[in-house]
Amino acid sequence: MGIPFDNTYVKLPERFFEKQEPAKVPDPILMRINLSLAAELGIPTGWLEQNALEVFSGNSIPEGAEPISQAYAGHQFGGFVPRLGDGRAILLGEVLDRQGKRRDIQLKGAGRTAFSRGGDGKSALGPVLREYIVSEAMTALGVPSTRALAAVFTGEAVQRETPQPGGILTRVAASHIRVGTFQYFAAQQDTEALLLLANHCIERHYPHAAEAQNPILALLEAVIEAQAKLIATWLPLGFIHGVMNTDNVSISGETIDYGPCAFMDDFHPDCVFSYIDRNARYAWGNQPTICHWNLTRFAETLLPILDPSADRAKELAQEAMGKFLDLFQLPYLQNFREKLGLDREIGLENSAAFVKSTLGILAKEEVDFTLFFRHLTRLAADDPAADIRGLFKNPTAAERWLNDWRDLPKAADRVDLMRSRNPIRIPRNHRIEQVIEEAVDGKLAAFHRLVDALAKPYEENADYADLEAAPLPHERVQNTFCGT
Repeated sequence: MGIPFDNTYVKLPERFFEKQEPAKVPDPILMRINLSLAAELGIPTGWLEQNALEVFSGNSIPEGAEPISQAYAGHQFGGFVPRLGDGRAILLGEVLDRQGKRRDIQLKGAGRTAFSRGGDGKSALGPVLREYIVSEAMTALGVPSTRALAAVFTGEAVQRETPQPGGILTRVAASHIRVGTFQYFAAQQDTEALLLLANHCIERHYPHAAEAQNPILALLEAVIEAQAKLIATWLPLGFIHGVMNTDNVSISGETIDYGPCAFMDDFHPDCVFSYIDRNARYAWGNQPTICHWNLTRFAETLLPILDPSADRAKELAQEAMGKFLDLFQLPYLQNFREKLGLDREIGLENSAAFVKSTLGILAKEEVDFTLFFRHLTRLAADDPAADIRGLFKNPTAAERWLNDWRDLPKAADRVDLMRSRNPIRIPRNHRIEQVIEEAVDGKLAAFHRLVDALAKPYEENADYADLEAAPLPHERVQNTFCGT
């Protein structure tokens, strides 16, 4: 027995994808395999020992795989591109995991496809390791995310600004269907394909929608809710996606594509790390607005199948989109309230006001976001060594904030809540860069150590204390980059 494939997307009409085998690579090396995830997927350890390197490098097609590259479109930084597709990714197939959930297995960086648009279809090793680190960290932090099953060095160089070692990531996702997938067919006015795709998503991701009076409306509402909750979950962790284009918005509600992403060090709502985001479109504080914008584009694609009446279809879409703010704000404020250890009795309005004022002070004082909540958690637990004042430029401002915080009603289980919401370790940008630099030189110990440390981000572990520290001035990372 190998990978227990059970493929469904390939049964859709051929205009949904192109059949494509991965490119062969010369001298692959398996850098890491996620054994716990492999077990979830029902992949036997014995099979992995014999086949993982050849399969996850693309040099061998496993039994049951039906490799394809998927078609999609997308708005990239606001501009619509009618044909994007998997330019460097190949979907090997799908499996039903041990919980009966359907999941994709995809090779990212596996060579040219019909959608490569002149690119080489390859990935440098750095982006592969970054996605492995961050996607697994996001999962451990409690954020719905694609997963990393394996990272492979291909044994060849890829040409970017300079030659770089090549890599392939094996990515696992609930699916790789995106808002851009719907946009691809909407742009062609292919109503039949839109309906087929919508029904496929309902069956795969939101089966409850099939029982609704209007299943397409129920699908729209489900995707809106999933995306609103997703952004509300990652914002309180200081995460910046970096490239929230519609082709990077997963219908399943998972975070997808970890190219120019980053976790903030010093807090600021206008914080941007992506080198290509010159106008701060995807800054930390803009992400809810962009999420709403992307979902509006999704709603537009469904109009031809939402209702026979065009006017009624628009009305239904607007009503659904009108629920976004509450769907986002409620979990967003709840997450921050728990990070602060506050009681529910202070209400949403007071919660919103205090969260806003807190973030304003953190921005003005240039306070490290993760360390602030980490030290506050220790303070709530009566740790005598806990002190947030050293994180502020102006200790008086810290004292004023602390007095305001102390005056607010606290949850009875505030320490447990705060420990479950405020991570001790995050994948800090400078640590990721250090790991990549060493891995490029063939040294993998730091990479493995960082992945292991981030697997339990809320647990104390003195062995990883050095990974908690904010970067020194010379260690700060100002820009992150896409892998293409």
